[in-house]
Amino acid sequence: MSWRRRQLLQILPYAFGSSFFLSRNELALAGENSAQSPSPAPPDKTAAKHESGGTKLEKVAGIGGFFFRAHDPKALANWYQQHLGIALTPTSEEETVWQQEAGPTAFTPFPETTKHFGDKVWMLNFRVHDLDKMVAQLRTAEIEVKVDPQSYPHVGRFARLHDPEGNPIELWQPS
Repeated sequence: MSWRRRQLLQILPYAFGSSFFLSRNELALAGENSAQSPSPAPPDKTAAKHESGGTKLEKVAGIGGFFFRAHDPKALANWYQQHLGIALTPTSEEETVWQQEAGPTAFTPFPETTKHFGDKVWMLNFRVHDLDKMVAQLRTAEIEVKVDPQSYPHVGRFARLHDPEGNPIELWQPS
């Protein structure tokens, strides 16, 4: 196996992980704990198991990567890096991989007939700290962004845009 592939396979499980959807109290507690401890210990494997009818259910720890086809993969990867700050997958030992912050991740299948993604079959949703600041930054780069005027109680605020290949992106600032 080549060095590049071996390195990628070793770092992907750690690099793109995200937390399971937490309640607001659990999220606040997690935020307090992460502020106190900049490099948390890896979760105990027994904590990832769930009792269900007497058997233990092993759960995934988070999203390990997002892979999709593109007309011009290099240009599209550069767009995501330049405008959304997502580091590209490393190709050498000197480069670093994008590190997500821990936080809630929604996993929601939609009906086949949904119009929520336009004519695409998927949509990325990225968490942001300050939706207004991110929207201003994107608009300065002449990227069209539509902000949902409604703030959803206990959920947060949303904005939508498309990457250069027309793929839908949703920005989410949690409550």
